[in-house]
Amino acid sequence: MGSTQIRRPPAPTDAERARSITARGGMASLVGTGCTPSTPTVHHVWADGSAAVLLSDGDPLLERVTAAGEAGAAAMLELADRAPVDLREPVRALLWITGQLTVPTADHARRIAARIADVHPDPALLDLGHGATLVRLVPGSVVLSDAEGTAALAPVALAAARPDPFCRYEQHWLSHLEAAHPEVFVALARHLPDALRRASIRPLGVDRCGLRLRVETDVRDHDVRLCWEQDVSTVDELRTQMGLLVGCPFRRAAHEAGKAAERADGPEAVS
Repeated sequence: MGSTQIRRPPAPTDAERARSITARGGMASLVGTGCTPSTPTVHHVWADGSAAVLLSDGDPLLERVTAAGEAGAAAMLELADRAPVDLREPVRALLWITGQLTVPTADHARRIAARIADVHPDPALLDLGHGATLVRLVPGSVVLSDAEGTAALAPVALAAARPDPFCRYEQHWLSHLEAAHPEVFVALARHLPDALRRASIRPLGVDRCGLRLRVETDVRDHDVRLCWEQDVSTVDELRTQMGLLVGCPFRRAAHEAGKAAERADGPEAVS
């Protein structure tokens, strides 16, 4: 008797999902050997997993890195990817980047800060040299953990991937959809197993492959992926597939939510 293999629904690749997390930014925590976790005032991760982190002067980890000199100190940057709406379990994915931390020269640090400000302006960058120091993380390994599974990635694989086309504006679209069109999630319940259809159905994420839902029951939470009929890359394609998934008479609500997201943010090129 042959074994039955469970077929998982299509999803973006491990590297794509990891790149989407770095593009969104997430909540950051920096951990060094023998040090309590540090909370950066600014963090930025580039395509290959290398990162720049702004730490307050006097931070124990900063003192350790400074003492290590050019050799640097081992550290791990954790990015927690939060859901676009308030959930009782808000973190939907974790990304861990492990590598060596070093302190660049003052001139180099200012150039790095300027590069960050060009793409992600943050007033806290003005603290550089005035109570805060910038450190660089050179990655050695990257690990992703989310509802799709856990995967180890090489920095070169991360750099070769592209973020999901909707990763930067899914928050506005899904939060608007839940607030203004709750009937959409009533309609989506028909795609769920009978045991879950009367639970609380919340938006968890959207990507080129489908819509992700968080189903909250009295006992536990379930993450469910509903697939599009075909991959999407534009707002128009997303709107069409969402309408097909929801079905009449709720296609207009999905259409209006998509238009609202397009007006607020619009699809943007992600590096």
